[in-house]
Amino acid sequence: MNLKIKKLIPIAIFGGLIAIAALIQLNPPETPQRPAFSGPSMTVETQPVLPRDYQIMLQSYGTVQPRTRSMLVAQVGGQIVSINENVRDGGFFEKGDVLGQIDPRDYEADVQISLASLAEARQALAEAIARSEQARQDWERLGNEGEPSDLVLRIPQFEAAHARVDSAESALTKARLDLERTSIVAPFAGRVIRKLVDLGQVVGPNTQLAEIYATDVIEIRLPLRNRDLGFIDLPESYRYADSSAADKIDALIKSDLIDEEEWHAKLVRTEGAIDEAARQLHVIAQIGDPFGPKSEGRSPLKIGQYVTAEIDGRILPSVLVIPNTAIYQGTYVYTVEDGILRRRDIEIDWQNDSEAIVGKGLEPGADLVTTPLGQVTSGIRVSVMGTQSRGNRRNGQPSQQRPDSARPRRPEDAGGTP
Repeated sequence: MNLKIKKLIPIAIFGGLIAIAALIQLNPPETPQRPAFSGPSMTVETQPVLPRDYQIMLQSYGTVQPRTRSMLVAQVGGQIVSINENVRDGGFFEKGDVLGQIDPRDYEADVQISLASLAEARQALAEAIARSEQARQDWERLGNEGEPSDLVLRIPQFEAAHARVDSAESALTKARLDLERTSIVAPFAGRVIRKLVDLGQVVGPNTQLAEIYATDVIEIRLPLRNRDLGFIDLPESYRYADSSAADKIDALIKSDLIDEEEWHAKLVRTEGAIDEAARQLHVIAQIGDPFGPKSEGRSPLKIGQYVTAEIDGRILPSVLVIPNTAIYQGTYVYTVEDGILRRRDIEIDWQNDSEAIVGKGLEPGADLVTTPLGQVTSGIRVSVMGTQSRGNRRNGQPSQQRPDSARPRRPEDAGGTP
């Protein structure tokens, strides 16, 4: 009996397991599933990209240089007996001012000697004329027929005496000119960069006395990037061509040497060759009367001072302008289309430090994402901040959701270039 029971126990256990497996197969357990997420994964801010006329502003830099820069030299030799008190480094002077005086006594004596020589030459000429007339009278009194020869009339002696008078007059002119040159006169209104001699020094002809420059106009040599050349009408004309285009090109010169200061300048010419070192083309900007009344209240410009420049370029009609902060790796941007984030590859026609003109890749009216994004995937659903408010503004209705101070500012809202 016990043996039968032992044999039946395994059979009963196996049968129970089969029954349990059959019940599980007929009634499988249900695993709860998470519902699909259909809402936005992030909130972004956008601005519509609308075509508008855009003024190109080219950026450049340079150093201040005088248009006229000269080395003042002595034309005669001698001791310097006086120097103008303004002939000091940085001193101003006017055209016609006597900047220095060389001892004139030797040259005054030369003038007197030349006067005496001229008087002797004129006396000799008068005698030659008298002898020639006497020779003619003698020829006629002796009853000679025909015209007397030049030798008879003493014409060679007359011409030699006349030549000596001309030579003496030239010597007197040179002596007076040398005497005049003992006074060193300013050739233009200007300023002294360096004084090289001083009172009591003996100088010779062509000795350098001071380095000076004219204060009427200063110039700045500005390089242009090669990719910017197509966006400016260069101020260059050939011979009698109309050069009025140069008058239309303005530049704003800026310096922060002491304070933030600005000067208005004009582009007046383009250099005739590409700079071999920089491989760039340079234009020349001029600032007129930099030390005149209009410059009061600003620090005077210094020769060699570093400045930056904003140059008026062309006005491009109906272009798409976007902020640089919305561009990633210089090649693509993000837009929102029907609540979906889309990546758009773009081509940039021109770009400065803050804005870029898009040539291809964006359509007018696209909603450009201006919120900085990290690693995101194109195609995710997003919500646009202030969508209802922006829709009201497009329809001409005032927004009730956010004050103006909280709206993202565009260049035209800030009074920037239209």
